[in-house]
This record gives sequence, C-alpha cells and structure tokens, in this order.
Amino acid sequence: MSDTPAIDALHTDIASPVARQLDAYNARDIDAFMACWADDAEYYEFPSRLLASGAQQIRARHLTRFEEPHLHGHLIHRGVVGNTVFDQERVTRDFPEGVGEVDVLAVYEVIDGKIARAWFKMGAPRLQNTAS
Repeated sequence: MSDTPAIDALHTDIASPVARQLDAYNARDIDAFMACWADDAEYYEFPSRLLASGAQQIRARHLTRFEEPHLHGHLIHRGVVGNTVFDQERVTRDFPEGVGEVDVLAVYEVIDGKIARAWFKMGAPRLQNTAS
C-alpha cells in the first residue's frame, strides 16, 4: 500500500494558503489576499531584509502594488517541504521604466493554515519591447 495520497493531501493543506494568496494577488483582492496571512506575519527580501512586519504593513504594501494595471503572477513551479512552500514565478509588473517581467523565488512558512513568514528573491526586471 502506498502512502503517497496522504503525503499529497498534507502538501495540499500546507500549500493551500499560498495558492489562495496567489489567486487573490492576481485578482487584486486585498481582503482575500490578507486572509491568507497571519496577523504577525513577516515579509522579507531574501535573505533577511525585513520589508513588512504584521498584517497592516503587508496590506499597505500590497494596496499600492494592486494598483498596477498589468500585475500578474504566473506560477511556474510549486514545491512543499515540511511546512515550507516554495514558488517559482514570473511576475508581470508596471515598473517606473515600463511594463516588464521579473523572475521570483518565493518561500513561505505556513503555520496553523496561515503564511507566517515569507522571503522573496527577485531576478533582474526584463522590460517588454514596446517598439512596433
């Protein structure tokens, strides 16, 4: 008998708040997005630069981000190890220089069904060619 289904169910449970927050991010639904984060969550630039501490600061940071008309996170790969979820994404953003994409590695620590801590490593932005 294989125990793979139990492992898959556990991984799905751990990854669920991460999946829901990415869906809410793409929908620019701040309330659904924040429902996935713990009240005392911490949000870091990889490896250790604290960018936001607590739900209020994370919310404020994303309210600004959600104003970007081209904002979209495309999931390339998701993995789970213990209570840690890692996403490889390609994110379309409205940069000051124009619309472009950036590769992102996001690492989420999930505790009690909420994102407790997250670290984001960003690649170099690639601007879209707007010349016709």
